Amino acid sequence: MHSHALVETQDVGAGTRIWAFAHVCDGVRIGRDCNICDHTFIESGVSLGDRVTVKCGIYLWTGVACEDDVFLGPNVVFTNDSRPRSRMRPDAYPQTLVRRGASVGANATVLPGVTIGRWAMVGAGAVVTRDVPDHALVFGNPARRRGWVSHAGHPLRFDAAGAATCASSGRRYVRTPPDGDSVTEVTD
Repeated sequence: MHSHALVETQDVGAGTRIWAFAHVCDGVRIGRDCNICDHTFIESGVSLGDRVTVKCGIYLWTGVACEDDVFLGPNVVFTNDSRPRSRMRPDAYPQTLVRRGASVGANATVLPGVTIGRWAMVGAGAVVTRDVPDHALVFGNPARRRGWVSHAGHPLRFDAAGAATCASSGRRYVRTPPDGDSVTEVTD
């Protein structure tokens, strides 16, 4: 931990790096081998899995959880109150979940209560107003599905039967139904 970081929680996994001017509140859980960059704020109740990268300028508010292997690009914005008013707090904050392996690009905004699916990719500057399916590529305002990506982040091109192979890794995927909104990896 950097000498200029303020870390109030004791629940930080081995190998995690927390850089200068980061503030991590008590009640935060941070997994192993994470990288928490400069000028970040993590509020009580946030949970980060293992190998999560939180780039500079990100504030993670109560109700946000990131599973293992998540990447949050610079200045990603999370919100946790759908009807914000000064000095008026909700009884409970909606849960916002970023599933395993998902990436959220720089300056994207994620509204409260949204789930970003496993291995999904959110483009830079996107405004995420609803759930994102596993392996979906979304961008725009509001964010819309524009394609599908593999575990490696490469575009998937599905044939008429709903099958695709990642050009980088050779992993195979199936889309169900063949023109549907569900993509899973084929395992033998």
